[in-house]
Amino acid sequence: MAKKRVLLLGSTGSIGENTDRVVQNLAEELELVGLAAHSSWERLLEQIAAHHPEAVALVDPEAAGKLRAALEKADDKANALPRIYEGEEGLVKLVRETEADVLVAAISGAAGLPANIAALETGKDLALANKESLVMSGSILTRLARENDRRILPVDSEHSAIFQSLEAGSREEVGRVILTASGGPFRQASAEELEKVTRQDALNHPTWEMGEKITIDSATLMNKALEIIEACWLFDLPPEQIEVVVHPQSIIHSLVEYRDGSTICQLGPPDMRVPIQYALTYPRRRPLPTEQLSLPELGQLTFESPDTERFPALRLAYEVLEQGGTAATVFNAANEVAVAAFLKEEIPFLGILKVVENCLKQHNVVENPDLENIFAADEWARLETEKILELDCKESS
Repeated sequence: MAKKRVLLLGSTGSIGENTDRVVQNLAEELELVGLAAHSSWERLLEQIAAHHPEAVALVDPEAAGKLRAALEKADDKANALPRIYEGEEGLVKLVRETEADVLVAAISGAAGLPANIAALETGKDLALANKESLVMSGSILTRLARENDRRILPVDSEHSAIFQSLEAGSREEVGRVILTASGGPFRQASAEELEKVTRQDALNHPTWEMGEKITIDSATLMNKALEIIEACWLFDLPPEQIEVVVHPQSIIHSLVEYRDGSTICQLGPPDMRVPIQYALTYPRRRPLPTEQLSLPELGQLTFESPDTERFPALRLAYEVLEQGGTAATVFNAANEVAVAAFLKEEIPFLGILKVVENCLKQHNVVENPDLENIFAADEWARLETEKILELDCKESS
């Protein structure tokens, strides 16, 4: 049986490294034929030595030059040197010019959208960890998947859990979908304590080890807000059928309640290899050396309702869905800029969502947007958010 050919964007990040491990675990079934990262050329060099991909890409041109020099110096006569692409346009070329069965989209933020579009247009399935793409342009990606007879397979643990639980019935039989949230590091923090949160505090997630941006999103519950929007597009569900519950142990990854009262869930110890491997082997389940779930050791699982006063991201997500059009694009872009400002310690923790909400209020929504409208809204939101941040700095000085 021919191996499934896998393209991996974001290969040196958390999802990328776990995908690497999944491919190594199923080396007889999967092969990495293309890799891409932002600037971590040294780690990418190690991955090239391990997998011998046909092509690689680095967004940072300087890093691409260093990788090219290191590969030429290594002079590996046993294996052909990979094609090397650079820049954001290089990601798209890598996808379009490399034959593969599936693209694992693990680049954070809006930067991954053009490559994800290219994957569907060139007949590749999309294993999606880049939720921002669906948030920005869910109508376009889902349409491309239908037109090209391709699948968008969720890699987020919560959406993978929903995907698996939906195997128990039809969409028409679904009553509601329940997304679980760990609650982040400030689940029990008071409003006064949230005002004093530092960068270091926010990067200390209690359950998952992730990149900086997604860790901050988890702390503000913006990650869950984006997942609400993503779930609407992935599973063709209206917002009123999607709820969020806080589950600090992160053992139940999400649930689907059917109209007959049955609730189906997927649970297991936190391990991103599980949803990644399921996306790559669907509909089959293959062996994976992972921690086994022990209910007696857990003792109990707890649940609580999210506090939308302290964490307004969830409220904003439903408002954005009600507005429709380009509102979600602005929601995502404003958050990316605000999180970057927080990580540079330019704004306080609670300032992130205040800035995002302010930007949304300034936006004139474009209904039924095409790709040009989406990119224009994304650019507008980033510039508008920068203006809001500058104004806030002037007023506070």
